Amino acid sequence: MRRVDALIGSSLQSDVVLIRQVAEYIITAGGKRLRPAVLLLAADAAGCGSDARYALAAVVEFIHTATLLHDDVVDESRLRRGRETANAAFGNAASVLVGDFLYSRAFQMMVGVANMRVMQVLADATNTIAEGEVMQLLNSRDPDVDEERYVEVIRRKTAKLFEAAGRLGGILGDAGAEVEQGLADYGMHLGTAFQLIDDVLDYSGDEGAIGKQLGDDLAEGKPTLPLIRAMKSGTAQDAALIRAAITHGGRGEFGRVLEAIRRSGALEYAHDAAQRAADAAQRSLAPLPHSKHKQTLLELAAFSVTRRY
Repeated sequence: MRRVDALIGSSLQSDVVLIRQVAEYIITAGGKRLRPAVLLLAADAAGCGSDARYALAAVVEFIHTATLLHDDVVDESRLRRGRETANAAFGNAASVLVGDFLYSRAFQMMVGVANMRVMQVLADATNTIAEGEVMQLLNSRDPDVDEERYVEVIRRKTAKLFEAAGRLGGILGDAGAEVEQGLADYGMHLGTAFQLIDDVLDYSGDEGAIGKQLGDDLAEGKPTLPLIRAMKSGTAQDAALIRAAITHGGRGEFGRVLEAIRRSGALEYAHDAAQRAADAAQRSLAPLPHSKHKQTLLELAAFSVTRRY
């Protein structure tokens, strides 16, 4: 990961000062670096010894960071990882354009790897992520979004890049179709588990630990799984309250909505869904031979559900 971070830093160089400022601001803001970690672990588990894994780990982090820059503009977010978002610090226009720079730099770097399958996987993933972002926009302030529609957004918007990271590890290791698919499935299930726990933490986490205000999803009118489940399993009065809160957005009813979610058992339901996804991620690694890298991937799946940040 130190080699990846060094490569990220050197790849942000530009003679346009604002690009360097915004890119370094968001890249150095912290974050878990999960997607590059999955790629590195998958590559090592698949027997890859090529330095190309470092370049591709940086690529997936750049793609992820570009989506964050654009998401924060769309959502009008002001806080991420405990400090101002880039759009709050530099403005919406700069955030969107530097996000575009990170996308294009990522594609420059992947071309340097000179592997057509790698480029195909990343191009397909980037396109799917964009579709997921548009689907999420269409779902915004729509209380009729059901669980199936919401999970489809997760699979496209969040899980797809995890899936690509796992698959790329298999490709770099030339591990064969079964292992490659297992690593791809692992990434997809892991990304799903992480997003579902993010949904839970938005209504139950510690603001200092998660680096943002609780209730951000509700404020943006996002019908996440805790809300969807509470409307389905709670009382008619609670369902009406949540429908109105999603439709209008804002934090005005956050306290009452949180009580309704807790009464309905929706947080436990969403947590159980995340646990099932994490279990599926672990099962997906069955084709891989035992190694310390496989063991770390198994532990990462377990962590995805127990984390508090």
